[in-house]
Amino acid sequence: MSQQYGIQTTGQELVANYSKIIKGKVILTTGVSPGGLGAHFLHVVSQAQPALLILAGRNVATCQETGDAINKDYPSVNIKILQLDLSSFSAVRAAADKLLGWADVHAIDVVVNNAGIMAVPYTLTSDGYESQFASNHLGHFLFTNLIMSKILAAPCPRVISISSAGHRFGGVRFADINFDSGALYDKWVAYGQSKTANILFARRLAQKLAKHGLLAFSVHPGRIGTNLSVHLDRSPGGDVDAMIQVIRSKGLMAGFSPQKPFISLDQGVATHIFAAFDPNLSEHNGKYLLECGIADPYQEDIMCWATSKVEADRLWTMSETMVDQKFEY
Repeated sequence: MSQQYGIQTTGQELVANYSKIIKGKVILTTGVSPGGLGAHFLHVVSQAQPALLILAGRNVATCQETGDAINKDYPSVNIKILQLDLSSFSAVRAAADKLLGWADVHAIDVVVNNAGIMAVPYTLTSDGYESQFASNHLGHFLFTNLIMSKILAAPCPRVISISSAGHRFGGVRFADINFDSGALYDKWVAYGQSKTANILFARRLAQKLAKHGLLAFSVHPGRIGTNLSVHLDRSPGGDVDAMIQVIRSKGLMAGFSPQKPFISLDQGVATHIFAAFDPNLSEHNGKYLLECGIADPYQEDIMCWATSKVEADRLWTMSETMVDQKFEY
């Protein structure tokens, strides 16, 4: 694969290069709040005249605000809004049913599972699962599988799961997803569990559905200052110091070396765009991507618990049990 791209690559640059590929595509993205990665991803790709953008999020007004901003600059881009609350299985099913009922949407070329929450206080969803694992993984797992018929109707479909370097905080706690009802809860370890799950989900999707032409990837966008982290306490002894302690406790290189600098929002969405449209990724199906390239496990880009076929299989089976539905392909 070409090494022409890297951490300095921008979304604008890639859209210019992939414009012929993006044109006419139907793209569904979750997590599209103004100022975030999902909204910027959609705004940038709109330059290349996709056929339809589906903006999925819990707050319809917020999704509409992003859609209006896109149409202000690109009035010819068609936009649909889909209410989707990933923290509730019943809400996810309702959203999937609505989308499947859209007769004018025959196929979805690209799904970008971008929505997420990070390092929040311990809460359980209405379905009884820790909120970060439920919102970041289980909701996307259920929604993606429920709409798979429209994804596979596309000629070269892709599903992109937005993960994070935070997956290094820990693997999936198969025997204790809920942290002993909160008694053992660490917000960063819980975030890491959910981000590892995103990577394993992409890996298993690729394994299951490559025979149907599906490509699936997980993505680390980079270190970006977005609204995902605005709630964090950055004072001494606060959330950021706690995160560093988790990294150090794992004995990871990242805990003892200077962190990479922040990158711009446009650089942050570059790997989204690379994963969604680069024409040379088929031989890397299921891989974890960062800086517009393939992660290197020898540099701790990706941890061993996020590369295991056994753990990917196990997570899929456990997720089916949690959402109370099997998906056979």
